[in-house]
Amino acid sequence: MLETLFDTEDLPTEDRLPAWMDLVSRSMLPSLFSVPRAESFQAASRTLDLGATQVNTLRYSSMRTHRTPKLIRRSDPELYMVALVNSRGQHLEQCGRQLTPKPRDLALYATFQPYLSRVDVERATASSVVAVIPRSMVALPPDLVTRLLAVPLSGQDGLGALLAQFLTRLAADSGSYRATDGPRLGTVLLDLFGAFLAHHLDAETAIPPESRRRTLYLEIQSFIRRHLGDPRLTLRDVAAAHHISIRQLHRLFQEHAEDGETVAGWIRRQRLEHAHRDLARPELAGMPIHAIAARRGFITPAAFSRAFRAAYGLSPRDHRHHAAIGHRPEPPPGPAA
Repeated sequence: MLETLFDTEDLPTEDRLPAWMDLVSRSMLPSLFSVPRAESFQAASRTLDLGATQVNTLRYSSMRTHRTPKLIRRSDPELYMVALVNSRGQHLEQCGRQLTPKPRDLALYATFQPYLSRVDVERATASSVVAVIPRSMVALPPDLVTRLLAVPLSGQDGLGALLAQFLTRLAADSGSYRATDGPRLGTVLLDLFGAFLAHHLDAETAIPPESRRRTLYLEIQSFIRRHLGDPRLTLRDVAAAHHISIRQLHRLFQEHAEDGETVAGWIRRQRLEHAHRDLARPELAGMPIHAIAARRGFITPAAFSRAFRAAYGLSPRDHRHHAAIGHRPEPPPGPAA
């Protein structure tokens, strides 16, 4: 994907704040800035272009950002911005409301309403992941969405957790995506964002059916990942947890899974991929292979060994050995379904 990097560490001290102000004004939106200590100001950003949307991973010192009515009249791209807050000391004021989010909270604000943002972290830095979404691409009426601006929104449960997990993984794994993945990931972001808003506004019917189905597919994947260690997990359990039939579950995977992968095949692949990573983790070097297999939902060591060898071309023991000595053969793109 198209990725833009910026770090004030690459600049002379006197150029850091002006460069940051210019970057934010050009890539996000014009705002007024002030900082308590310009000589020690630090900031960094990584921007991922997802087509109509973008995701920014940000780190910054204490500062104050003001989006005024005058600046809005001068230039307004009409965007919603949802920030996954990763540290304390951040404050937001918009629409007469004040918000001090906790780490792992989500903060929603809009470019077409005046706002004031403050970061107070003394000599440390704060961080967040901010998704930028055009208002025109959100199905819900703006007057409804305005009710959620600068309102506490959890990123630790339900659809908030799903959106937070997506932003976290996207920020951490950006190098593993191809350029053609950008628009697809942008579609996922729009679906998750729309479902997240609708949930809080009790307006699910306003979301297009296809978006609701894609979001349900992502919710099911998240549920399965959380229950991979349960060897008794069945398709009936998965369907019942989401109030659909097994037939509807199969149809959902037929619509959205890549290469026609079945539900059972996807579960099996997730278990193998997690076990593959566990066997390479130094902190788990003392855990027996059969315990790692059981941890990921395999009932017998023999069944795990056969499945692992079929997927990766070597035994679990050999894979752990190669990982330990730093010579790990490149695995195929993923286990066969």
